[in-house]
Amino acid sequence: MMDWTDRHCRFFHRLLTPRARLYTEMLTTGALLHGDVPRHLDFNQEEHPVALQLGGSEPAELAKCASLGERWGYDEINLNCGCPSPRVQRGAFGACLMAEPTLVADCVKAMADAVVLPVTVKHRIGIDHVESYEFVRDFVGTVSQAGCSVFIVHARNAWLQGLAAHRSTAESVNGGRDNELPALRSSTGATPRRLSPKENREVPPLRYEFVHRLKRDFPALTFVLNGGLTQAQQIDAQLEQVDGVMLGRQAYHHPWDLAAWDSRYFGAVPHALDRAQIELKMVDYMETLARQGVAWPHAARHMLGLWHGTPGARRWRQVWSDHRLKDEAPRRVWQLAQRPVAEAHAA
Repeated sequence: MMDWTDRHCRFFHRLLTPRARLYTEMLTTGALLHGDVPRHLDFNQEEHPVALQLGGSEPAELAKCASLGERWGYDEINLNCGCPSPRVQRGAFGACLMAEPTLVADCVKAMADAVVLPVTVKHRIGIDHVESYEFVRDFVGTVSQAGCSVFIVHARNAWLQGLAAHRSTAESVNGGRDNELPALRSSTGATPRRLSPKENREVPPLRYEFVHRLKRDFPALTFVLNGGLTQAQQIDAQLEQVDGVMLGRQAYHHPWDLAAWDSRYFGAVPHALDRAQIELKMVDYMETLARQGVAWPHAARHMLGLWHGTPGARRWRQVWSDHRLKDEAPRRVWQLAQRPVAEAHAA
């Protein structure tokens, strides 16, 4: 969710669900240790509970960044061991770290020793052609011994070296050793192309049963399942097997779904605000940003799915995303955006 779940997005999502835990976009240790720390770490107090997600592979650097996160008031420190993007691979962290569980354990221990906050790990079930359950089981076993008790599992492999070859081809290249990761070749002999981060969220098959087995094998640990969930009924079914679920882009593109979560999953009273009231609260927030000299469209882009599936939503989105209106006051743009919604509902 890099470049997506910034503080403006999280403020918007918190209006919809006061109880669900929110996560930052992944911040690299380099950005925090050598960049503008307040710009990266500042957040709105309304966002709690909120977790800081870190990307890195050096225990000492991660410990320093975890300490910064604790000082800034975050509620959790999360280490990303699941991002498959080429940029992250070049930095030797993200999903690459699953091949080095001992290093991940060292990173977790360093962070846990540096803060009193819970340190959690987000990861995949495997990388490239390594598709055995034992791989992720041993990863979790090693990392848990370092003090991590919460694992957020994206139930797909990360295909870092390209489209997966047939197992027989992989074994012929690799001598049958699943714990090594050669440059795989397809059955035609051509080197597979790399998958984009988007394809890595969609092409590798989902294996929810791996996450279910992890929970059975490690009943004292907390497992949160991620990947492919779009409907409340799917979430309900997974919560019978694991401790929690995480939604990313589905929640982003269909934000109104979040409004039902607190009553459905936390036993809270039904959401008191309708879509129009949520939008008005965002208008107030954007006006505050404008007074602070922050461009309000940075926040407006995150709420473009609010009226998804309702009459007038397409024209409403066009108004809020019209770059020609970026210098107008947010309340003025809101007035223009309301017209197609009101007209569609009146028709």
